[in-house]
Amino acid sequence: MAKITVLESNITILKDDYISLTDMVRNIENGLVLIEKWLRNKNTIEFIGIWEEMYNADFNSPEFEGIKNEAGYNRFSLSVKMWINKTNAHGLIAKAGRYGGTYAHKDIAFEFASWISPKFKLFLIKEFQRLKEDEQKQLGWDIKRNLTKINYRIHTDAIKENLIPKQLQASQISFVYASEADILNVALFSMTAKQWQEANKDKKGNIRDYADVNQLVCLANLESLNAHFISENISQPQRIEKLNQVAIKQMNILLSDKSMKKLEK
Repeated sequence: MAKITVLESNITILKDDYISLTDMVRNIENGLVLIEKWLRNKNTIEFIGIWEEMYNADFNSPEFEGIKNEAGYNRFSLSVKMWINKTNAHGLIAKAGRYGGTYAHKDIAFEFASWISPKFKLFLIKEFQRLKEDEQKQLGWDIKRNLTKINYRIHTDAIKENLIPKQLQASQISFVYASEADILNVALFSMTAKQWQEANKDKKGNIRDYADVNQLVCLANLESLNAHFISENISQPQRIEKLNQVAIKQMNILLSDKSMKKLEK
């Protein structure tokens, strides 16, 4: 859990980048009513429904279509809890307790911020990015610190083979992915976040929560490299092929005994 300050509003951010909508409107008169009004808006329902279909394999799309068709009528009403219960949505959270309130995944929270004020949205994004940059710096330090304590060895060739990324097929290279995060997932893990969720319905979290330290180091390198490729206007198919080749090479290096000894020093 973390907090950021946006235009004198202290805003709580939970794990996995869920931002408190309640905190965002706390300093606005009748602010909580704004969340209800926003959720009843037909454009809002369409947006959060599309987000769920992209990232939530368990989303109840037929129920979503029914809600969307009802939106706009005077009799229509919808709360966060109703939305979650009817559609099995993951993008919004109704949390009780000390840090209770309505939380939304950052993609949805930024959309809500636009509804409040364009100025508020811009400052929210700025402070959120600053927080992420600070976390990345801390993560880099933690990885370096922990690597000096790790005496990690690959016991069998089978284990090593499971950790080395697979070379992508032509169909995977040519496919258009919705997010840059999934480009990195496919390059390193050979699957999108949604594909991993569908194959691991018994597990909580996401594909990166189950990555080992070598994969996290490789992922950090791929993120920087992808940003460079984007600035060079390299197409998505070309980028994903290059990133996959780099991932294979780096994981082979990271998993070799000699490289681990150097990192430990």
